[in-house]
Amino acid sequence: MTVRKLTHMAVLTAVALTIFVLEAQLPPLMPMIPGVKLGLANVVTVYAIFALGSGPAAMILLARVVLGSLFAGGSTIFYSLAGGVCCFLAMALLRLAMTEKQMWACSALGAAAHNIGQLAAAALLSGTWGVFAYLPILLVSGVITGLFTGLCAQFLLFRLRKLHINGKEG
Repeated sequence: MTVRKLTHMAVLTAVALTIFVLEAQLPPLMPMIPGVKLGLANVVTVYAIFALGSGPAAMILLARVVLGSLFAGGSTIFYSLAGGVCCFLAMALLRLAMTEKQMWACSALGAAAHNIGQLAAAALLSGTWGVFAYLPILLVSGVITGLFTGLCAQFLLFRLRKLHINGKEG
């Protein structure tokens, strides 16, 4: 791994962590439904999968989840890891079949996988599968926010490519 690629990954991790911390300060999108949020830090994960590959994207995601959980405190690491890993695995597999022009779809499906992973973690931690009653609402909100973050990541990738900062080197 080149110094340039490592630096690119470090900057992306810092950006994702900053977005995560800032988004945590925002009021809930839907106060009556816990867990609904934009997931803006996922813009970085989607971008990284398509620009740098799955390996570097996994490292960026794990660093953000661990560091973000340290800032957020509590048991958030279990939910973040479960959702993040499910989302990442779905997007990494979809990346094999999707082009950069389909990042929005990859992100939307990854968001759905994220919600399923978080609900599975909640079910295991709470000892009840009743939390899956939230699944339809979380899937709809997750797909909508996933479309948004995917479009943002797609715009970012194409814009940075235009500026010749694509991260594909070394």
